[in-house]
Amino acid sequence: MKKFRINVNGKSYEVEVEEVGGNTVAGVSAPVVVSTPVVAPIQAPTTSPAPVIPPKTTTSISANDAVVTAPMPGKIMFVKVKVGQQVNEGDLALTLEAMKMENEIFCSASGTVKEIRVGEGANVNPGDVLITIG
Repeated sequence: MKKFRINVNGKSYEVEVEEVGGNTVAGVSAPVVVSTPVVAPIQAPTTSPAPVIPPKTTTSISANDAVVTAPMPGKIMFVKVKVGQQVNEGDLALTLEAMKMENEIFCSASGTVKEIRVGEGANVNPGDVLITIG
């Protein structure tokens, strides 16, 4: 058994280490063969395509318009509606990835899609307006 003193995060510890499973003959250790691991070459990271972000429009939201907002922070994976499309309340509007899970976001009202404020690949925060339905 061998005693060692180690320091971890500024604290000193005294530990005893017992060699186990070694091949010994009359108290003499047998030579140990160590193989060098083969390291695979590092590949350059692949770049993902740039997010598709629709042009910034600043259409105002009227009192009669319904909005679909982001319920949590995440990344827009798929936009399932188009501007001018007729939608019903409960129709799938888009898919939002949050914490490695795909969350389906549904239309909050029936009507015509007036504006889509996000594109696939865009990062959103809670409360961000994603779609306007008029």
